[in-house]
Amino acid sequence: METTRQAKISRLLQKELSEIFRQQTSKMRGVLVSVSAVRVSPDLSTAKAYLSVFPSDKSAEMLESINASARTIRYELAQKVRFQLRKTPELSFFLDDSLDYLENIDHLLAK
Repeated sequence: METTRQAKISRLLQKELSEIFRQQTSKMRGVLVSVSAVRVSPDLSTAKAYLSVFPSDKSAEMLESINASARTIRYELAQKVRFQLRKTPELSFFLDDSLDYLENIDHLLAK
């Protein structure tokens, strides 16, 4: 069960990570990365960010690139939330393939 504090920090991290990814992907034409959810551990030391990448065929290479630059992203995030959080959590990035899953179900139901 997620506490109120975890929920507030999750929303804050989701908002700020979305802004960071929006700025980074504006340089790359045709790719959109959105943060669909952030889950924070009870001790607030780690956060799992679930990313949705459009187009989905580039999702694997984008996730690899994001994981390679995770330390830089954490630093940028720390600069943005330094007045709200004392310590920025360690970040882990995962693909959120729920939209692909829904699209597949719609395609199967259409048959």
